[in-house]
Amino acid sequence: MKSGLQKHKTMNATEILAPAGSMESLVAAVNCGANAVYIGGKSFSARQNAANFEEAELKEAADFCHLRNVKLYLTVNTIILDNQINEFSEFIKMAAKCGVDAFIVQDMGACRIIRNTVPDAAIHGSTQMTVHTVNGALFLKQLGFKRVVLARELSEKKIKKISALGIETEVFVHGALCMSVSGQCYLSSLIGQRSANRGLCAQPCRLPFSSCKTPEYTALSLKDLSLMKHLQTLESMGVTSFKIEGRMKRPEYVASAVSACVQAVNGETPDMSLLKAVFSRSGFTDGYFTGKTDKMFGHREKEDVIAAAKILPEIRQKYTREIKAHKISFKAFVKSGQPVTLKAVSGSHEAVVTGDIPEAALKKPIDADYLERQLSKLGGTVFEFDGLSAEIDDGLMLTAKSINSLRREAVELIGSKIISGNTPEYSSGPLDIELQNKTEELSEIRAGISCIAQLEAAKNADMIIMPADVFLKAENLDFSKVIIQPPRFIYDEEKTVKILAQCREKGAEHLMCNNIAYLKTGKELDYRLHGDFGLNVSNSLSLEFYRENGLSDCTLSFEMKLSQINQLKKSIPTGIIAYGFLPAMLTRNCPIKNETGCKNCRNILFDRKGCENRVVCYGDYVEILNSQCLYMADRLEEIKNVSFITLYFTNETAEKTASIINEYKTAPKKQENITRGLYYRGIL
Repeated sequence: MKSGLQKHKTMNATEILAPAGSMESLVAAVNCGANAVYIGGKSFSARQNAANFEEAELKEAADFCHLRNVKLYLTVNTIILDNQINEFSEFIKMAAKCGVDAFIVQDMGACRIIRNTVPDAAIHGSTQMTVHTVNGALFLKQLGFKRVVLARELSEKKIKKISALGIETEVFVHGALCMSVSGQCYLSSLIGQRSANRGLCAQPCRLPFSSCKTPEYTALSLKDLSLMKHLQTLESMGVTSFKIEGRMKRPEYVASAVSACVQAVNGETPDMSLLKAVFSRSGFTDGYFTGKTDKMFGHREKEDVIAAAKILPEIRQKYTREIKAHKISFKAFVKSGQPVTLKAVSGSHEAVVTGDIPEAALKKPIDADYLERQLSKLGGTVFEFDGLSAEIDDGLMLTAKSINSLRREAVELIGSKIISGNTPEYSSGPLDIELQNKTEELSEIRAGISCIAQLEAAKNADMIIMPADVFLKAENLDFSKVIIQPPRFIYDEEKTVKILAQCREKGAEHLMCNNIAYLKTGKELDYRLHGDFGLNVSNSLSLEFYRENGLSDCTLSFEMKLSQINQLKKSIPTGIIAYGFLPAMLTRNCPIKNETGCKNCRNILFDRKGCENRVVCYGDYVEILNSQCLYMADRLEEIKNVSFITLYFTNETAEKTASIINEYKTAPKKQENITRGLYYRGIL
């Protein structure tokens, strides 16, 4: 006869990590076999539209999980602003007191707060950190991160390489797949102030986009991810955790995905048709993992919704059944003239309770069989009966009510000991961080160019930011004025490092760091490091972190308001993007190539209102630009407490490049169809 215990926990080394946006989803995840669950609080979570957990619910969730030997991770994976620092600090201390097992973090300022207030807490690097390389993972390892949640865009080979570095790796294996690389999507904020980096993404990418103005065509919508058939391969690589996406999804979805993972790691074949019916977008894809990225696009169809409605009631019945997570045995002492003593043992935990003094039996006296029948009634608990030994004097009687009360008391006491044993204890203290504060004045214009044709015009700027390939072709450069702009997505890390080394050998002195991996690479190549907008720096603590880790200055997030920028405490010089078509998305898959093929590409993507978004192809990745150009030349007097502004040029001619730089230096002009970005609107 099979035990009711969660067998998969001892059959595989890799954690099955489930999402929960509510207590019902958490129960569904655990009852279906998850080893760990990740949830969000009411604040600072990248899924702010989920129900999420209040303080009392957070404690309840932690105890529920720990009683069942399940880990509970808390997502605090959004960027924070300076006016939230104290609130965030108190939230972290509260969550630590509730007993969460780790914090999932995006913002380096948030990481500093956790390290300062709860120094022994485990920290996991969120996928919002855009870690997709060896050096990115090693950088987090050097910082003391326990785990890195890898970008969804990685191939089997890259996951294997990173999983061998000695830092835990968490890999998404099922759920929604964003078109944009996580942490690098600004589409929702630019359109409607709802920032993905603040947990409020409105998913405009699921709306119609087309390079041919085809109505209802969803060029930015990918199928859902599923790596179910690759779980044993991932396990053999040393992947620590199989992560299921879906904190916004209903409990039935969570239950089905967890059950499928359990089947897959146990060598069984999951019912993919069931998973598709529960939730999918035109089925599933494993394109990034396998390298076959040509059939990854899909969207939610009416048939998908109808299929889900038919099967949800059946799934609901399965996840409401309590799991049996522990075995428990009893030893009873029923002695004449003494209170009954019941000893319960579960693993390394013991509990002893006492009850009534037994009375003389008027009819049939109590015996071991009767005791076992009563003590084995463990339905509705996490315990499975594992035997009884009893010492019973002759001729005594105990009521069923008395025995049941003893059993309940013993089970409750054992349960509290298991919870206590599985709940981490943290030291915590008040936030105590001193920050430098240097007042800045705008004194420098930087020009970011994309091609050699723009170079001569850009020499009128104080610094020139240029791609490595442009730098290697260029001649007669003042190396002290050049900042190398490496790829925002590193497809071939060895090749990228080699090219950056060649630039350094030619004389390049400065490197733009648009990903944390470049802090390690740049330091090793002896560059002077500059932070780019892709680091999403939005608070004073993040600035201080990056100063300590080698940045000489930093471009702030363009999701900040000018008033917020002005109030930052600056430990290093800062700047903002003041001109250009802002990158709304960084993608590994090209929407135009999928729709029309490369031959017919016009580098334009139309939204449902007919607005044009330029698509820039870099070979290994694509940037989808905002439809309107950011222009601030006539508002320079309102840009305060920064040292530099950056003008980013994409398809501008040499003449246009020179004209724009001149406008920012001396004579702004009235422009049509421009945007001020989020510098006045801000994000919600």
